[in-house]
Amino acid sequence: MSKNTIKLLDAVALTVDLPEYNLYRGQVGTVVELLAGGAAFEVEFSDRNGRTYESVGLRPEKIMVLHFEPASPDSVRPIVTA
Repeated sequence: MSKNTIKLLDAVALTVDLPEYNLYRGQVGTVVELLAGGAAFEVEFSDRNGRTYESVGLRPEKIMVLHFEPASPDSVRPIVTA
């Protein structure tokens, strides 16, 4: 599986503005459904209390998967201080 494959329940961020939905680049949502055989994704945007304020079908080029851990231990670089 490619590291760029978008999966159900992935945290994603918008890479474009969608002013018609009051959503802007950088807003974070969750993939809640795969559409058109994985060619598009239903992304739910929720507030801090977990209330959904928008749910939009998006193509993969409009979102990026967020990664919270390194892909592998080898990709961790030590912090260098002066």
